[in-house]
Amino acid sequence: MNTLTKYTGVFITFEGIDLTGKSTQIELLKNYFVKKKKKVKVVREPGGTYISEKIRDILLDKSNTGMFPLTEFFLFSASRYQLTEEVIKPLLKKNYFVLCDRYYDSSTAYQGYGGMIDLKIINKINRIASGLLKPDITFLIDLSLEATEKRRLLAGKMHDRMEAKEKSYFKKVRSGYLTLSRLDKKRFFVLDGEKSVDILHSEIVNIINKKLNEKNK
Repeated sequence: MNTLTKYTGVFITFEGIDLTGKSTQIELLKNYFVKKKKKVKVVREPGGTYISEKIRDILLDKSNTGMFPLTEFFLFSASRYQLTEEVIKPLLKKNYFVLCDRYYDSSTAYQGYGGMIDLKIINKINRIASGLLKPDITFLIDLSLEATEKRRLLAGKMHDRMEAKEKSYFKKVRSGYLTLSRLDKKRFFVLDGEKSVDILHSEIVNIINKKLNEKNK
């Protein structure tokens, strides 16, 4: 299924603005694969390796308010390359299902559409930072900014540096995500974040099984 045919595993990414329920769905999907006795690994961006977690600390530190969008993008990309080469690619070669909380689409949406960095630059660096690896399936959990803020208040969750940006920024990010989904309809599956946890999980499993059946035909 993967564009780089030397990988026998399946690379699944989850995208969306914060508090859409990505982490919950990833955990449910991991448990589903474990019950099916499949090899599965969950990773996150930025992070997933010792070096990448150090970069994550810098990116989310609220004291780094003077960080320029391009600096931010390069740090995310450096973290991504380390994670891809150190963890993701080796696991895909071993027939793992790799579930990633964010990948390069986040950079396109956040630093490209949100931070207004030239998309040509974003796309070029994304290709380098991913080592040309492309997700097999990307789930975009879409939710309004108003709904995510209500969830934040209910959870009593504080903003990190990325989350503390202006509402207008996140409007552009969400719009950017939806644009990306329209540009790559074979890979992207847009899910309604307002739906219940169980319904979303069922939709995700059904989509994956359908894609796997198509692959095996």
